Amino acid sequence: MKRTALLLLIILGLSIDVRPQMPDGLWNRPPLSYKHYDQLPLGSIHAKGWMLEQLTRQKNGLTGHLDEVYALVCGPRNAWLGGDGDAWERGPYWIDGLLPLAYILDDSGLKEKVKPWIEHILTSQQENGQFGPTVDRPHEEGMQRDNAQDWWPRMVVLKILQQYYEATSDKRVIPFLTRYFRYQLETLPGKPLGHWTFWGQQRGGDNLQVVLWLYRQTGEPFLLELAELIHRQTLNWTGIFLYGDQLQRQLSLHCVNLAQGFKEPVVYYQLSGDKRQLEAMQSAVKTIRNTIGLPTGLWGGDELLRFGEPTAGSEFCTATEMMFSLESILEITGDVQWADYLERVAFNALPTQATDDFDARQYYQQTNQVAATLSWRQFSTPHDDTDVVFGILNGYACCLCNMHQGWPKLVQNLWYKTYDRGLAALVYGPSEINATVVDKDTRDERRVCITEETSYPFSETIRMIVNLEKKNSRPVTFPLHLRIPQWCDQPVVTVNGTLVPVTINDGIVVEERAWKNGDVLTLTLPMPLRGSQWYGGGGVIERGPLVYALKIDEHWQKKTFGNRRGFGEWYYEVTGSTPWNYGLPRRAVDHPENYFSVNIAEAMPSYPWNVTNAPVTLRGKGLRMNDWTEVRGCCGPISYFTQQGRDWSIEEPIELIPYGCTSLRIALFPIR
Repeated sequence: MKRTALLLLIILGLSIDVRPQMPDGLWNRPPLSYKHYDQLPLGSIHAKGWMLEQLTRQKNGLTGHLDEVYALVCGPRNAWLGGDGDAWERGPYWIDGLLPLAYILDDSGLKEKVKPWIEHILTSQQENGQFGPTVDRPHEEGMQRDNAQDWWPRMVVLKILQQYYEATSDKRVIPFLTRYFRYQLETLPGKPLGHWTFWGQQRGGDNLQVVLWLYRQTGEPFLLELAELIHRQTLNWTGIFLYGDQLQRQLSLHCVNLAQGFKEPVVYYQLSGDKRQLEAMQSAVKTIRNTIGLPTGLWGGDELLRFGEPTAGSEFCTATEMMFSLESILEITGDVQWADYLERVAFNALPTQATDDFDARQYYQQTNQVAATLSWRQFSTPHDDTDVVFGILNGYACCLCNMHQGWPKLVQNLWYKTYDRGLAALVYGPSEINATVVDKDTRDERRVCITEETSYPFSETIRMIVNLEKKNSRPVTFPLHLRIPQWCDQPVVTVNGTLVPVTINDGIVVEERAWKNGDVLTLTLPMPLRGSQWYGGGGVIERGPLVYALKIDEHWQKKTFGNRRGFGEWYYEVTGSTPWNYGLPRRAVDHPENYFSVNIAEAMPSYPWNVTNAPVTLRGKGLRMNDWTEVRGCCGPISYFTQQGRDWSIEEPIELIPYGCTSLRIALFPIR
């Protein structure tokens, strides 16, 4: 009733505030629910340390050069640039990652690559508000068949334009989006989100999110009407998570649609205020964990949903889209469990699916992956045996274009503005933030810079150095919010070497003081070893946000596809030269702290994500399983060996390293 009354008042041009007063701009316009945290302008947060190296490798690799490597689709012929080529999702996918990378690195060359796409999109708008390609393009080898009228690829473009506005404040964006959303409100009743393809219907949360973002900017009442319409036409993710059986039934949903749909209940919750949307998220997490879930935080999905057996595939697009969903949920709810979930995906699944130089990628990754070779595997949707090798167009080329948003958007979500006009570190990584806070003593706005020095997620220690403007270096009083992960029981906070009391409320420690230039806050998050059990009763070893996997010596070889067409000219094959068929005694999973020693490298490598550079090693003993053998590129079923306990040999020394540092691995171990 209250939401209906508020909506009526806004439609009539009136307003009323029935909630506690909060600073302007950090809570949604009524009737949208207010937020405790809000994103900073794109470009306010810069990567440092290993994270800067990661972004630099993207710039020098496929992200910075996809228009050359994949010129047929992402080059000048693309229809989103006014050419005669692809009019579908792939070009926008690329820009959705290239644009934040360009502004986070403040790289003029990358910005110049983005500019033609933005300019052509903005000038393509028709009188009725529609924009983009209007004519289907002929199919050619390596190009996707298009439906130029479809709602779905425009949803990706909406995300691009939102980011572009947040980086530049370009005044053309707001009226452009307003006209398009008026067109949607007029057109959707006759041609709903699923009119041309089902992608728009299942991914409507992306559309809804930008509509509500624009409402925050303008307060146009029609946007709320459109938001309700889009929600009604979108697949009922709330119902699926609360009452459906799709997450318990194989082949029921597309893996990436689940990742994108995951945020829709929370996005709509801003308007509905219905707690069932939040309950749906908790239900989804619980169900996924016990059915299709993988230790990386993702799920079996190759491309259709599979139970979480360790040889099931996980599509690269699932990782990047799930990260974006979790980032959206975290900002809206302020619930830090979603930051824990985000780090689990980002620091395990994301780094392992691309090469070190970011010049190739896998379509599917496997939890237990003992070979990345051309071989048939029992995936629900195989692509001519190319799904697990590292290449360019192998598998399906959507991931070649959609892989780029993962790391840049993670950097953008390391820090947030807070409702009490301070700053929040909700996800951790080496970075630097330049932002405005409000001095609680003087009520003046002040610019501050905080440098975060850390080797997290490998290290337990995070140092935050406060720097004030030279022209006004007097102390400034503001709160600094720090997330305490659920896996950490005894965090330690010091300021300039002095221990300070730690009070945790809803997973957050708030340290408010008069910060002086050069002050150093040190947060220590002890990372105890933990064991967990997953599909088939198999065991997983964890430390902090990282899953650990058996270290296998990897042999990389570059090969050509020969006469195979449509997958590019070359690929990397990865094979192992050391044994992989180990199980663990139950005591290793029940009490890993007594079974494994933790060995941390003295110096953090600039790039940590490979077998050679892995900064942390766990040393213990495994049980060699002589009859656990490879079958067509995969290991045998984990449940069989856990239940039968066949032919276990004596214990042998083994080493585990972070999952994200591996390309071959056993991460889910049989247990005896």
